[in-house]
Amino acid sequence: MMNMTETVKQLIIINVIFFVGAMFVPAAQEYLAMYYFENPNFKVWQPITHMFMHGGLMHIFFNMFALYSFGSTLEHFWGGKKFLFFYISCGLGSALLHTVVNYFSFHDGLNFLMENGFQKQEIISVLAEGKFNPRWQEVMGLNNFNGFLQSYIVPVVGASGAIYGLLVAFAFMFPNAELALMFIPVPIKAKYFVPGLLMVDLFLGISGKSIFGGSSGIAHFAHIGGALVGFFMMWYWKKNQFNNNRWN
Repeated sequence: MMNMTETVKQLIIINVIFFVGAMFVPAAQEYLAMYYFENPNFKVWQPITHMFMHGGLMHIFFNMFALYSFGSTLEHFWGGKKFLFFYISCGLGSALLHTVVNYFSFHDGLNFLMENGFQKQEIISVLAEGKFNPRWQEVMGLNNFNGFLQSYIVPVVGASGAIYGLLVAFAFMFPNAELALMFIPVPIKAKYFVPGLLMVDLFLGISGKSIFGGSSGIAHFAHIGGALVGFFMMWYWKKNQFNNNRWN
């Protein structure tokens, strides 16, 4: 396995510092996780800082292991500046698609409630306090209510969107590399594994379910957003790799 590269090491250190810091200062979660942009808890720095926040030990472990495994290989070939630009860009693309999906989910629910006699200002005021009216669930049904409420109230954290961009880049550069998973004993080539993983995420994002049933609590469209930015960046760089304007 390739040695850890410098930028990857620094990113892992920053993630660990944020994770440990949030354990001692719980209020950091409110300021550094990314809230929906119409929520009063949203701050302009959150699209960046949410990439360094994580929801639990296993969450940060798997993300940092993937960052080490795939990121070190990519940084070795690209250099630190190009790698960091790619990583942050995928993280921002992840935040953007997640926000767009939340916008439609929230406003569809808001319009539905208004059509059923609820006042917009009252709805917004209650949500801004982190609360909800139980009657909303009676009108909307459980699934629609959960999507509506989560899109506004629940913040997103994690480096997963940026990591998905790295996965796409790795599959672009090393399509025949075989990837082994704990729960799949047979190695799978990257060119099959990554698209398959994205299809699962897309299905779960649309259905709002987990593989194991119930609500997943995972921002699947954030994963898709990071992967899409990674794909288009790799496509553009590959298309223009012989131009004079190349990365050093």
